[in-house]
Amino acid sequence: MLLAIAWRNLWRNKLRSSVIFISIAVGIIGAITSVGFMSGMVDQREDAAIANEVSNIQIHNPKFLLNDEAQYMVPGAAQKVSEIEQIPQVKGVSLRLKVTGMAASANAGAGITIRGVNVASELKVSDINQNVIEGTYLTQNARFPAVVGQKLAHKLDLGLGDKIIITLSDSSGTITSGAFQIEGIFKTANDQFDESNVFVKKSDLAKLIGYPNNVGNEIAIRLNSNMDTPMVVNKLDKMMVGDIHSDKIIIQSWDQIQPLLKSMVEMMDYFSYLFLIIIMAALAFAIINTMLMAVMERTREIGMLMALGMNKRKIFNLILLETIFLSIIGAFIGLGVSVLVVHHYAIYGFDLTNAASGLNSFGYSARIFFRVSNEFYFISLILVVIIAIISSISPALKALKLQPATAIRENI
Repeated sequence: MLLAIAWRNLWRNKLRSSVIFISIAVGIIGAITSVGFMSGMVDQREDAAIANEVSNIQIHNPKFLLNDEAQYMVPGAAQKVSEIEQIPQVKGVSLRLKVTGMAASANAGAGITIRGVNVASELKVSDINQNVIEGTYLTQNARFPAVVGQKLAHKLDLGLGDKIIITLSDSSGTITSGAFQIEGIFKTANDQFDESNVFVKKSDLAKLIGYPNNVGNEIAIRLNSNMDTPMVVNKLDKMMVGDIHSDKIIIQSWDQIQPLLKSMVEMMDYFSYLFLIIIMAALAFAIINTMLMAVMERTREIGMLMALGMNKRKIFNLILLETIFLSIIGAFIGLGVSVLVVHHYAIYGFDLTNAASGLNSFGYSARIFFRVSNEFYFISLILVVIIAIISSISPALKALKLQPATAIRENI
């Protein structure tokens, strides 16, 4: 009986109820789409960092991480690459020769990182080849080819076919230079990365600085799924426990290499729920106000129900049910619209081309693909119910304070 009375009372003032439905729905839509947008930005940055910059896992000589000197190689690198390739979760492994140096043209110079890569293995680890916007990516037939970022090409005023002079230290510590021909220009969502990285063939770089072609100072590992990263790191730790304990190598996951990005991911989860709670708390005041008005308008009716024998517990439950109905209807409307909006932008992306230059300077793409977990939708609904219960307490207590005899005489 209480359910029927509560449902009927909900529609006695359709305009007021509709305003609350819309308010709750708009609040939920705003919260969920905002979270979808922010989560999409963080996901895009994480995916881009793994695909283009750091891969899922990297292995180095600990001394190399201190000063980036090329001489500190990964011991037994070729054997380690073969063993890592046998792990089922691994998509690809690339043994790189990574050196810092200077790039120069006739007009300008810049500090860069030169990444010597084996083309066949690098294609399984990095997506730089997919970001080439001019030319090609390190073809086997070209002589001393280089692929540079668009930002660096603009800075040095270079184009396809031009020579870029790279100056660096060789294996003996002597400063040496080499001329590479720009075969391709790439552009990622990270301008800082594009401005400071040059990709060349590992054999060409090894020849220039006097190292054998089968050595390297960085092993980059790309996995089929980023979710497997902790498990694969544990496997590698056990596989190479001797080298780790003797400080010959160090194994790092992407979040250890870029701790700031890891912090962003963790903070995004925290702020998602904080943002939702703030919006729901604001809506709670509107719900409380609406239910207080409903109670005051029905003073005589509530007094009559008390006089006929309805106890205070049932009066309390009646107000509670009305508030829950009011909130849940608004919540389902908001969730339904939110699912459609998030689904649309998850497929087609949210275009921010007008702000592309600003976003790229921080490493973000100009097209954001929304993401909201099913857990967040569920928690949003649960939170609405909790807020409804809390919001019903004040109106319900107001109703319980009414005296039947006084309430019946109201408005007579």
